[in-house]
Amino acid sequence: MKKIIYSVVIALVSFNALAQETSRTLLTIGGEEVSVDDFLSIYNKNRAVGEAIDPKTLDEYVDLFINFKLKVKEAEALGMDTVPSFIKELQGYRKQLATPYLVDKQAGEQLVVEAYNRLKQEVKAGHILITVNAEASPADTLKAYNKILKLRKEIINGADFNAYAKQYSQDPSAKDNAGDLGYFSAMYMVYPFENAAYNTAVGEVSDIVRTRFGYHILQVKDKRASRGEVKTAHIMVKFPKPSGKNTKEEIDLAQLKINEIYTKLISENADFAEMAKQYSDDKNNASKGGALPWFGSNRMVESFENAAFEITEIGAITEPVATPYGWHIIKLIDKKGLGTFEDEKAEIKKKVEKDSRAQVRRSSLVNKLKIDYKYAFNKSAFTQVKNIVSKDFLSGNWSVEKNKKELTKTIFSLEDKGYSQLDFAIYVTKSLKKINSKSKVQITTVIDNALASWTEDEVIAYENLNLENKYNDFRLLMKEYRDGILLYELTDSKIWSKSVKDTTGLKEFYEANKRNYMWDQRAEASVINCKNETIACKVYNKLRKGKFDLGKIKSKMNKKSPLNMDVNRGVYSHGDNLFVDSVEWVVGVSDLMKDNENVKLVYITEVLEPQVKELNEAKGIITSDYQDALEQAWLRELKSKYVVELNNYVLDLVKTDNLSELDVVVVPEIPSYKGHFVRCFGKARRALGSSKDIIFEWYGNLYTTELKRD
Repeated sequence: MKKIIYSVVIALVSFNALAQETSRTLLTIGGEEVSVDDFLSIYNKNRAVGEAIDPKTLDEYVDLFINFKLKVKEAEALGMDTVPSFIKELQGYRKQLATPYLVDKQAGEQLVVEAYNRLKQEVKAGHILITVNAEASPADTLKAYNKILKLRKEIINGADFNAYAKQYSQDPSAKDNAGDLGYFSAMYMVYPFENAAYNTAVGEVSDIVRTRFGYHILQVKDKRASRGEVKTAHIMVKFPKPSGKNTKEEIDLAQLKINEIYTKLISENADFAEMAKQYSDDKNNASKGGALPWFGSNRMVESFENAAFEITEIGAITEPVATPYGWHIIKLIDKKGLGTFEDEKAEIKKKVEKDSRAQVRRSSLVNKLKIDYKYAFNKSAFTQVKNIVSKDFLSGNWSVEKNKKELTKTIFSLEDKGYSQLDFAIYVTKSLKKINSKSKVQITTVIDNALASWTEDEVIAYENLNLENKYNDFRLLMKEYRDGILLYELTDSKIWSKSVKDTTGLKEFYEANKRNYMWDQRAEASVINCKNETIACKVYNKLRKGKFDLGKIKSKMNKKSPLNMDVNRGVYSHGDNLFVDSVEWVVGVSDLMKDNENVKLVYITEVLEPQVKELNEAKGIITSDYQDALEQAWLRELKSKYVVELNNYVLDLVKTDNLSELDVVVVPEIPSYKGHFVRCFGKARRALGSSKDIIFEWYGNLYTTELKRD
């Protein structure tokens, strides 16, 4: 063997050094490890973006962080994290924090951009509706679809849309307005309907649209740039009867009154708000000067809306305008157009999250998660459930309990978690409690719809359970909230509430530290304000003559005017009052001092030398210091109770911005051979190649495959 192999390089030392993973633990507190990554995520939240790490500041923050973790450790030891009220509060926070993670953010951002672009334009459209229940039988659904399909074909072939809307639309308003919806913009209609309106050219009829109301077709009549919004006020003279039922005489009489009001506004320059308060029949707004909220297109009746948008100058008013409800004079208070995307983004986002677009974001996420979690659907298991749930279900003769032995198969799975027929049957039972047994619904359609809802709910729930493992920022945020709640509860009982309730302890602390709470030199003084120099001289002379009763002096000076003299008495420290600070602190009256039109005197009655403050004179600061003392004593106790270990090597890497040194080197799996060494070496060299960098294992020892010759 010596002729073939003169040396086999044993790589134990170097290899083991390579394979060892340098710990990323920065702190260990009471046996609990805190990684440098978790620490930095919290530290970085408390410093400005782009700000360099200051080693001194970092050391201070490490100390604060250790104190924080010690308190949390104590709260856990006391079982405060198992208290039902804590669990409930944390669950409430988690629900709020999880919400942004349970929708497709990318889809949401696209919807916000789409909505903003649509808000730049308004669409005028009419529609025809054929109603159909979301849970109607396939036969009834098909019947409704075929009906609207026939109407659409006939309209495309020349039939009058408005006439068909009056005759066939099941929207109750269509008989009066021929299906006309006026102008509207994004966020006004349900999302599928809005899509059809914006995606159909002017003069064209849309494809058939399904919403929760049924099937629609739209005819787009016009598109225009958005008119924005206006804020107006109005004076209204109401018609005495509902729209369409007023006689010509009644309409003319109302017009006569509005014309008289208009004349006063124009000819006599009467105040619009006062006229609204006195004469407007819109009592909801009359007391506010007739002011109305901001509105855009399709928020008011057309004649009112058009008149308001036609006003060009702020403060201008219209001539009397008729609507179905009465006569109006409209004043323009303000108007605004669509802002920039950045200006409007937050408000649009709120609306997107609340309207039917929210379902788009949720469904988009579900589709992605099905791929991520390897969703698998068992159609035969689902079909079996549909067959088991018979027509007797709606009559109440079917129950999960009676049929659960048959409901054992998995309908779908996510990774290694299965969702059974029994799970689905329970879900269906709860869902169908809302359905009237006499309602005309198809049970198979109901079950199909329930499957879609159940699957979506369970996929979202599965994602919800995995948020901490999947998103490190969410895990850290939850830990921050959890620890914060525990810290608050324990600190309140140990320090804050104790310092308030423990009056004996507070007094003892005060007595032991009272020299820390001293008054500086103070002056007991009266600052006298006089209306003019003449009054000030009279007051000055009286004080110089020994007449020190300022009450009597004030009464005499103020006989002609209560503004002649005023007195503010008090005990002043340096910095409390400009005029007291400006005089020498000796008993007596100062010289006269100008204060704009007034003249001031300072009358010092006593100079108080430095002295200890009474407890009630400095209770706030004393209580605060007592709390600090309680906290320091508590921390000393905790540090003696829980071992704290700081990894200074890792901390130094943070300070010098060299954390990359902790990056783990991934070592490939090492092949192992057994038998005669020479044969094993030959096998390894043939299989792996010959190199000083290639390693194999032989009976627990590591060797390279490098072959060295004479």
